[in-house]
Amino acid sequence: MIMKVITKSTEETIKLGEKIASQIQGGDIILLQGDLGAGKTTFMKGLAQGLNISENITSPTFTLMNVYPLKSSNTKQLVHIDTYRLKDEQELIDIGVEDYLGKPNTICVIEWPEKLPHLLENKKTTIVALKNINENQREIIVEF
Repeated sequence: MIMKVITKSTEETIKLGEKIASQIQGGDIILLQGDLGAGKTTFMKGLAQGLNISENITSPTFTLMNVYPLKSSNTKQLVHIDTYRLKDEQELIDIGVEDYLGKPNTICVIEWPEKLPHLLENKKTTIVALKNINENQREIIVEF
């Protein structure tokens, strides 16, 4: 299924993230694609809100990975990965990413997924492609 949405504000991008949160479950891997400033972290904030995470969501650009506990009985955590500064896939493997990818009690969200061609092979993924239309508007295409 493909969904195409034009958001006209940060708030609308967050609301879309909240809506998508209601359609995902443990084991899902969400791939956020888009240029710098396209709204990937803003979308992630909405996804986290939709999963009842109250912590302030920031992109883990320097830490590579943030783990947020969930209160759901089946899904235990949301893992936010940002590979922008990643040298190679081995860096993520070294910090334990394989303990999370595709696990039934974990939802993973990955910014800049094109840097992980081998780690994502044979994994069920949902692609969220964000594109700037102008300063406020984003075209967001979700491929389930």
